[in-house]
Amino acid sequence: MSSPDGTPTKGVLLRPLEPGDAPVMAAWGDDLLFCDEAGWSRDLDPAERRERWAELVADPPADLLRLTAVAGGEVVGYVDLHGSEPGRRELGYLVGGRARFGKGLGTAMARQGLDHAFGVLGLDEVWAEAADANPASVRILQRLGMTETGRGGDTWHLDRRTFHRQFAITRAEWESPGVS
Repeated sequence: MSSPDGTPTKGVLLRPLEPGDAPVMAAWGDDLLFCDEAGWSRDLDPAERRERWAELVADPPADLLRLTAVAGGEVVGYVDLHGSEPGRRELGYLVGGRARFGKGLGTAMARQGLDHAFGVLGLDEVWAEAADANPASVRILQRLGMTETGRGGDTWHLDRRTFHRQFAITRAEWESPGVS
């Protein structure tokens, strides 16, 4: 499966969160290296992590739209469109299960997230940020045609002090030939 520009989308589809997604997503946290990569706390025991995920699925915050990413019938991650500004949201995405890293799923998921943001939600602009110390995430945002807009706050990535690089893309930019 490919996007209009021929880039593989890895058969990724987005759908609303379902109760059965919570235990799958919570289980990713059993891998402590995954927690480090994802910026998740290592301190939650599995039962507490499952409970938090179940609560998030049942009652998400009003300013968060989290969509489950599915490929080949399996939950492979999620995409967030976060914020309450009219016409503008922050894009986030997470590939679930460290074994799936580096296979193009992050790009496919983020691309589907932008399609949803502009095509379904009718947003005017989407922004995102990635830790400078996480070059894979930075490359995904660049690959999608997002423009770097500045430096965000300081953060940590894999026990390394770093900073966020901020990016944005407008609907007009996304819809221009060769971008989406």
